[in-house]
Amino acid sequence: MSELNDRDGYDKRALLSVWATAQRTGPAQRKGRYVPESVAHPARMLPDIAAHAITAYTAPGDIVLDPMCGIGTTLVEAMHLGRDAVGVEYEAQWAAIADLNVRHTQQSGATGRGMVARGDGTQLTGILPRHLHGQVSLVVTSPPYGPTVHGHVRPGKDGITKSSGTYGERDADRGNLAHLGQGELIDKFTHILRGCRVLLKPGGIVVVTARPFRKRGLLVDLPSAVFAAGIEAGLAPLERCVTLLGGVRDGQIIARPSFFQLQSVRKARAAGIPLHLIVHEDVLVMIKPDDPQAGTEVAR
Repeated sequence: MSELNDRDGYDKRALLSVWATAQRTGPAQRKGRYVPESVAHPARMLPDIAAHAITAYTAPGDIVLDPMCGIGTTLVEAMHLGRDAVGVEYEAQWAAIADLNVRHTQQSGATGRGMVARGDGTQLTGILPRHLHGQVSLVVTSPPYGPTVHGHVRPGKDGITKSSGTYGERDADRGNLAHLGQGELIDKFTHILRGCRVLLKPGGIVVVTARPFRKRGLLVDLPSAVFAAGIEAGLAPLERCVTLLGGVRDGQIIARPSFFQLQSVRKARAAGIPLHLIVHEDVLVMIKPDDPQAGTEVAR
């Protein structure tokens, strides 16, 4: 990746395999850059993660895509960095908020342009205009780990109240990837990556953040499954990095767990299970091989 450092807009620190993306808390990173409604999303990517990937793998004027854009974090950060951004979001609520964030970013003086389309990310080539085929320089996204997330908590006289802790409604929204079993989730994510491959230019990059998670006590290796999905979709593994979810102070990592993550780890340790707080996610970096036909094919 050393050749990237010779291009305008790249930062030498962006080439490190450990990304220090949580030196500021999430609220501090989002302050003033996102509309207040954004806090409702249960699993937002840290803006500095998206910004780091965009700085490392693109130049100003490039096109950045997020096929599962949520509230539009990837889009906002790309626009502020002078890139054009395209997002697709399945849930109407988040698509509307992503659109508000794009408008807010434009009004804030960002030099990049952005657009949000509501739709199923497995149908990218049917949702997005054909003139984008073979034009995207970078995809930044993250698959859901399941229907339940940390959400938000608020203490009260009757105890802790949790809100925004799930994706959609399981029974009414069976098409949502968050409600699928692991095998079906990976199959659908492979379809998304196939669509991304069509939209990417030759040599274009895909960055996916993921981490192992526990289901019924068993550890699920989602990062390796993401790489396997990318290979099945016609992409080639390029790098595997680490993005920190905690700050680094005096050589120590300062964890910033959610209330429920901290509670879960404490209960596990009390039961003799040596769990630790999660302070990082894996970053799976893949590349579209140089193939002049890849930008014109139709995703299967």
